[in-house]
Amino acid sequence: MSTQLPDYVASARPVPKDQRTPWYASTAPTYAGIFLWFVFWHQLPMLEELAKGSGIPLAAGGALAQGLGIAILALIVSALVCHYLFYLIPGKLGVQTGLPLYIVGTSTYGVQGGFIMPGFLMGVLQFGWLAVNAFFTTQLLCQPFGAGPGSVAFSVVAIAFVLLATLIGIKGIQYVGRVATYLPLLPLSILVILTLASLGGVTKMDHTQLVQDGQTPVKVTADGALATDQASGAKEVKAHDPLTVWGVFLAVATYVVGFFATAGAAGVDFGMGNRDENDVKWGGLVGIAGAIILTGGLSLVIAAGAVGAQLAGKPPVLQTTLLMEKLSPVLGAKTPAVFWYLLAIAAFPPACFSSFIAANSFKTTLPKVNPFVSCGIGALCSIALVLSGYAGNAVKVFSVIGASFGPVCGAMAADYLLSGNRWAGPRAGFNPAGWVSWILGFCVGAANLVLNTNIIPCPPVAAFLVGFVVYLVLAFAGLESRTLEMPRDVH
Repeated sequence: MSTQLPDYVASARPVPKDQRTPWYASTAPTYAGIFLWFVFWHQLPMLEELAKGSGIPLAAGGALAQGLGIAILALIVSALVCHYLFYLIPGKLGVQTGLPLYIVGTSTYGVQGGFIMPGFLMGVLQFGWLAVNAFFTTQLLCQPFGAGPGSVAFSVVAIAFVLLATLIGIKGIQYVGRVATYLPLLPLSILVILTLASLGGVTKMDHTQLVQDGQTPVKVTADGALATDQASGAKEVKAHDPLTVWGVFLAVATYVVGFFATAGAAGVDFGMGNRDENDVKWGGLVGIAGAIILTGGLSLVIAAGAVGAQLAGKPPVLQTTLLMEKLSPVLGAKTPAVFWYLLAIAAFPPACFSSFIAANSFKTTLPKVNPFVSCGIGALCSIALVLSGYAGNAVKVFSVIGASFGPVCGAMAADYLLSGNRWAGPRAGFNPAGWVSWILGFCVGAANLVLNTNIIPCPPVAAFLVGFVVYLVLAFAGLESRTLEMPRDVH
């Protein structure tokens, strides 16, 4: 009965049909803005970094080790995985119900468990996003002055960035929202200019030579940063062996899908504002798959062009934001600094929106806790991640996010299919099928990080598959808690 529902579920009301918008005015541009954020595309050609702040790939040749064509093909496959596996069903659940994720998630995790998963978890992970944003944005802001991670200037700017973004996210997001619509045009314009500047070298890139040059030894300091010629106590290191073709596919998918995982589950929130499932489909194909291929593809082309034009250095730098400096003979001496600051400006609204999402999540799941306290604790965690340097390893951060939300998307997909391609409605208490599938999926998704191994291929997708299969098995075994009746005007 509806009286058995917690107030936050019983009082939920769907978005009215007359207030919903088409995909091209809502879902597509919002998702596209996420992928225009430089934090997504600037590390894609490099993937993991050999030395802090170097832009040199950990595996020789990075994503381009088997050539530009293989890298772009891997990107296309990853984009389709994001759309079809991680976004499409949450989007359909949103448009069918008109309800937000923290309500729709009660079917998979129960009305008590839904408070924590995915609602509270979504809020917690936003501070991981804030840390990554703060690290790389601060790096851009300090780059013209030669102040890298670990310096006093870097630390001060990063702390100020996190605190200001958190404060605005809690109290002043409406002011940021007024300009955020137009700011994605900055990174798009920069990507186009960089592509034009490097295009002539694309056909000259030899991936075999790139790999060979990528294994040139470099010196690093004790804290893993690239050493200067005057540094004492530095040791010589060189990149790992290049990725195989299969390795490129797995590494690119880990990067892209891990980045997207939370936004995939949030497809419920995007879908509830759409008119129909056709909006959900086209919003995802254009705003997710299309934007991934566009921004990631241009970043790969820029890196390949810089290498082909012999401007990337030896060993070659493949991080796109650092390549701006390498391309200065073409762009002009002052252009890289201008681009860095424009990208930093465009990155500030996403930081505020991360804090805003976290604040809303905590207000819902922790209503008795002052958001300044809950978000303040989150901000301190973000600062710790930035100052420790962990936030600078985007691939590992994306792996944690993928491990956390991969099984969420997988279990939601299984629940949707078992219910006849619809929302089953809220379930009582803590739904065992959902929680066990998440625990096992997370363990699989996080195994590589915990065990410092590569035994699990593409952890975000592996976590999704485990969450999907385990939920199906447990549901057939009768381990779903009973459904509760929603008010008639909701379900």
